[in-house]
Amino acid sequence: MRVNNFFKYTFSLIDPALMISVLLVSFFGLSAMSSLNSNIFVQKQLIWLGVSTLVFLISSFIDYRFLRRSEVVTAIYLGVVILLIFMFVIGSAFQGAQSWIDLGAFAVQPSELAKLAVVLVLAKYFSRRHVEIASIRHVIVSGVYAFVIFALILLQPDFGSAMIIALIWFGVVLASGISKKHLAVIFILGAVAVGGAWQFVFQDYQRDRIISFVHPLADVRGAGYNAYQSTIAVGSGGVLGKGLGYGTQSKLKFLPEYETDFIFAAFVEEWGFVGALIFFILFAIIIWRILFFASRGVTNFETLFTIGVATVFVSNFFVNVGMNIGILPVTGVTLPFMSYGGSHLVAEALALGMVTAMYRYSRAVHPDLLDKEFLGA
Repeated sequence: MRVNNFFKYTFSLIDPALMISVLLVSFFGLSAMSSLNSNIFVQKQLIWLGVSTLVFLISSFIDYRFLRRSEVVTAIYLGVVILLIFMFVIGSAFQGAQSWIDLGAFAVQPSELAKLAVVLVLAKYFSRRHVEIASIRHVIVSGVYAFVIFALILLQPDFGSAMIIALIWFGVVLASGISKKHLAVIFILGAVAVGGAWQFVFQDYQRDRIISFVHPLADVRGAGYNAYQSTIAVGSGGVLGKGLGYGTQSKLKFLPEYETDFIFAAFVEEWGFVGALIFFILFAIIIWRILFFASRGVTNFETLFTIGVATVFVSNFFVNVGMNIGILPVTGVTLPFMSYGGSHLVAEALALGMVTAMYRYSRAVHPDLLDKEFLGA
């Protein structure tokens, strides 16, 4: 009897629309991997999906009200900063970026957890200061918090993850109610920062990727090769796709990193425009449900944290799909729930578990308290 009650309670935590959409997107990723010459990616991905499911269920049971305490958030933030600093000593290089910790059987990428840490610290900072957002000081201070992690990741160098950190900060600041004047200042400062990074931070291969984005056909055998092959794969899918297992660009390995960075192109080549449309609808449902959770946040902290999580997913989605169809430079950003790899899947499961637990707590709160605590009240 207790076992039945346990399972009933567990399933009551799961939002059906959200979880079905996540599972279908994950299935799309597995289908693209299974059509390759080796099933090793599918086998490992199934293990990581199992681990991620366990992480989601465990994190869904935790009462996260303790995260409202400043000392807890500060400790998590400093822990992530220290870990990123140590990455320059203990990190393993992969494709030119020293952003992985090699544990033998598998490797982990701390930048995935760093994204959640940025969401957490920004949600905490603005949860009590949203009424003072008109002061540019709070925009600058929050920017400093994000910039520390942004800089440490950029120096690895991991341009893609650093870009996501910047987009997270921008999204949470927007949700906090920034003025148009301050928004213009941010764009100007951003342009100056990009110019400075181009001169003093970006590596030669990163400059080549951006140049190939502006002139994609200028060097299709060199810096523009990945983007060129990706656009060929996407375009060759047509309306209905070539069929499962008949994606020539990925199967013949013309398409690089077809299981991670360019899995969207490998998927669309086999499933076509119809498959891409279904995928877009499923991802829109995922974001819709997360934003629904945000609208039910019991305090500003839960609301801003959940919006930050949605920003992480949306940023990864647009950057990854953008580079797959040739409208954004290749940056090595994974596609949520679909790309091969354990680090991003576990981080995404943890994030979903946290927002689910926060929503579960909000349902137990009296509606009058919810109205008083809601963002902008």
